[in-house]
Amino acid sequence: MLIRNGARAAIVGALAALALFGGQAVASPAEAPQKAAAPKVLTYDAGESAEFAEAVDNGVKVWNDSVTGVRLEPAAAGEEANVRIVADDGWPRAVTTSLGNGTVYMGREAVQQGYDTTRIASHELGHILGLPDIKPGPCSSLMSGSTAGPSCTNPNPDAAEKAEVEENFAEGAAGAADRQRTLVFQD
Repeated sequence: MLIRNGARAAIVGALAALALFGGQAVASPAEAPQKAAAPKVLTYDAGESAEFAEAVDNGVKVWNDSVTGVRLEPAAAGEEANVRIVADDGWPRAVTTSLGNGTVYMGREAVQQGYDTTRIASHELGHILGLPDIKPGPCSSLMSGSTAGPSCTNPNPDAAEKAEVEENFAEGAAGAADRQRTLVFQD
């Protein structure tokens, strides 16, 4: 049998490895590439958000840039949206019908008191994504809402808030059935 030099070196190397590891063949397992789960897509209709349309777009961008397990996208024409966003004269609030579904009210009363519209939009969308208020709380916590004061313009969730949303939308998240109820978050 004729063995070429390259093949001979490979066989000698393999035999040396067998001897080194007590005669047992050792192979490193090939790691399958991790396939990231597709995010849960929630649609929103901001058609009634009036002067808050830009703030809503900014609040949506904050969440889409902050988490990977859920994504907010505008509803297509004629499509029933998961989230409806409405401008009104009251205080901002969110009414959830289940996790990821409900209505956000962009209340003008808070804006008249000096609260930041993007922070309001991001905060109320946080309720739709399953986050409760954290009151009182610091400006670094998005869900501290109005207790951070009108000077707080931070529209970004903190690490714990991001982690909770990721957990809420993780595939097969425990307790998801418990989240199928109407909640009103009056901020």
